[in-house]
Amino acid sequence: MAVDTTRSTVETTGAPAPRGRRRSTDKHPGRLRRALATHWYAWSMVAPVVIVIGVIIGYPLARGLYLSFTDANEANVERTIGVNHIPATYENVGLDNYTSILTDDVFWDRLTWTVVWTVTCVALSFGLGLVLAVMLNRRLAGRGVYRTALILPWAVPAFVSVFTWRLLFNERSGLFNTLLTGAGFEQISWLNDPTWAKISVIAVNVWLGVPFMLIALLGGLQAIPGDLYEAAEMDGAGPWQRFRHITLPGLRSVSSTVVLLSAIWTFNMFPVIFLLTRGGPGDATEILVTYAYRLSFVISPRDYAGSAAWGVLILLLLALFAAGYRRALRKQGDVW
Repeated sequence: MAVDTTRSTVETTGAPAPRGRRRSTDKHPGRLRRALATHWYAWSMVAPVVIVIGVIIGYPLARGLYLSFTDANEANVERTIGVNHIPATYENVGLDNYTSILTDDVFWDRLTWTVVWTVTCVALSFGLGLVLAVMLNRRLAGRGVYRTALILPWAVPAFVSVFTWRLLFNERSGLFNTLLTGAGFEQISWLNDPTWAKISVIAVNVWLGVPFMLIALLGGLQAIPGDLYEAAEMDGAGPWQRFRHITLPGLRSVSSTVVLLSAIWTFNMFPVIFLLTRGGPGDATEILVTYAYRLSFVISPRDYAGSAAWGVLILLLLALFAAGYRRALRKQGDVW
């Protein structure tokens, strides 16, 4: 008797076929869909913030990037005068704005001073903040009062602090010149001399930046286990050795973050420069961001395209700095 071998065992027995791997034609939910389905509550909480940031930051950024490729200025943008509506007449000029900026000595002069200003302010703020944090991390009488007093410059609005310093630097009736005159010295043109103006804006910005460094570094110091210091002291390590081999390595993760944030903030520190010296005397204290503001709101006719191109270049410089800084930290073994 012949046996039919073409039929499978499953078919002959009538048992259901076992489930195997799904075919490639089956539809799988995407990764984004699975994330939304799993974490829908978290996404719903974050959505308003994302929308607000997109409107406040995303749209102006895209608009500025678009204008940087045009010749838009006060005379050819869309505007309404009374009942008359004047359409925009500016045109696309490609990379002309960027070429003009990068081939002009004004940009490189402003960039040089901005880098000097940023490096000096961050270095002094970090050094003073570290010294004060180490001092306040010890047990001493009135430590809470000292901490509160040193945090006050950060709590006061920046424009109030800058106006106060402007009064102190006043050439005729300021406190500093009054003290110098009383001590028999000549008065100093704090804000009218290029060199002293640069020193003044650096001093004010350092005064504003030290509290942030102090708080961050003090928190980092308190996170270092005290057992390390006790073991090092028992092994005969002196104060400098303990500071070098325990304190500094223990603060590496905190210090790398605060230095990056402080550098970005100082690079774009508009209030101190504008409210204290307005970039003067002349253009001695003008940094990149204040010059971009001048192009868009002070100089006539207002150069919106040029100001937007300056803003894009500032953003690119900070992005390159952050990327290079992160890469350097990763080479040193820090994860950030």
